[in-house]
Amino acid sequence: MERAEAEAVYDAGREACVEFLIELTARYERQVTRLEARIERLEEKLRESSQNSSQPPSADPPAKRSGPERSPSPRKQGGQPGHEGKTRKLVAEDQLDRVIDHWPASCSGCGADLDSGEHEPAGNPHRHQITELPAIAVTVTEHRAHALRCPGCGHATRATLPEGIGASAFGPRLAAAIALLSVRNRISRRDASELCGELFGAQVSTGSVDAICQRASTALASPYAELREAVKDAPVLSVDETGWRCAGQKRTLCGAITDTRAAFHIAADRHERELPELIGEGFAGIVSSDRWWAYDSLDPARRQVCWAHLLRDFRRHSEGLAGQGRFGEEGLAICRELFGAWDRFAEHADRERLAREIAPIKRRLRALLEPHRKKTARNRRFRTFARNLLKLWPALWTFTEVEGVEPTNNRAERGLRSAVIYRKISLGSQSEAGERFAERMLSVSQTCRLQGRSLFGFLIEAITASARASPAPSLV
Repeated sequence: MERAEAEAVYDAGREACVEFLIELTARYERQVTRLEARIERLEEKLRESSQNSSQPPSADPPAKRSGPERSPSPRKQGGQPGHEGKTRKLVAEDQLDRVIDHWPASCSGCGADLDSGEHEPAGNPHRHQITELPAIAVTVTEHRAHALRCPGCGHATRATLPEGIGASAFGPRLAAAIALLSVRNRISRRDASELCGELFGAQVSTGSVDAICQRASTALASPYAELREAVKDAPVLSVDETGWRCAGQKRTLCGAITDTRAAFHIAADRHERELPELIGEGFAGIVSSDRWWAYDSLDPARRQVCWAHLLRDFRRHSEGLAGQGRFGEEGLAICRELFGAWDRFAEHADRERLAREIAPIKRRLRALLEPHRKKTARNRRFRTFARNLLKLWPALWTFTEVEGVEPTNNRAERGLRSAVIYRKISLGSQSEAGERFAERMLSVSQTCRLQGRSLFGFLIEAITASARASPAPSLV
């Protein structure tokens, strides 16, 4: 009996020990699985750069090259043999402000005096032109409103200032220059104040600089509103967004850009509810964008997603392991073929030929993505990526059918570049009035650049019209 009891205790202990070890092994297996997933995420994060993710080049490590490795060229720097070169052209004689003639005093051959008497010129003179800035100084005009007393009733009447002379102490040209320096040239309020003193001899305080910027903002309210409405009627519209800050709080700067117009809007966040505010409730054109989820409410048949972003994403997958790396390499090859076809289209401009060249690329991409459509696909990372692309399938090929649509969103990326640099330097805005100034000035600045117009000249017109209470000039 004692032996049987001992064996029973032994068996129970052994079973408990086995159960404990099984449970411990299972726990360790789960922990190993979690750690492997974490290592995979960290390794993928470590591989991220401006070439395979949305982070800017400035976030790349100092030792990382921003472009692909290239073999050194055997050619020296500078112009190559056979290069025609370019020289500065002389200004026409009727456009010169001043001509100074120089005559030789003595003969370089025999030393005879040539300074006295008349001599016959030997050929055409050597022309050397110097372009120089004149001494710049502002002009200060004082308007005196005198008062006269009526000899009949004795009432004193003071003259009123002519129409167009506002309450500001600074004229339209100086105000336009300060507003332009503040946004187009990204000069701080303090630096603009110092620059006015150095260049123009005008004493303008930092507070006055800010007041001038707000005056310019008011003058641009009507042209900006017209731009906002005009982009909503565009047949093709490129949209993008970037971060912004107002008094340290996160905001979003959204941009809607066409070939000749740009409208920026500072929104509270990057939610999809902000999109109708930017492009309108019933936008009927084609929207070119990246694959940010806030654009998912748009019909894929009325969209064009950016292939440059796809190229970047496939490059990230190509740096992965095993199946993920093969998936990415195949995607990179497809992207390169597509951009090759687009480059050839720029030469022949035959959209039917473009569609024929793109057709086999479509089939290859479909064959690459379809095996990863099911949830049973092994790699979750490029499985989700593949399913998203299949969901947006019509939006990948709009550029092959619609005139004016490109396979990339470079138009919006280029349009936002100045705004991003302005934000990095100014750290955003500090008030709602500052937000209105930023979005209006950035919109007008980029639109003038797209239209080849002078921003300085347009600002002068707008500020002058505002002072006279007359209709503002239009960019539409």
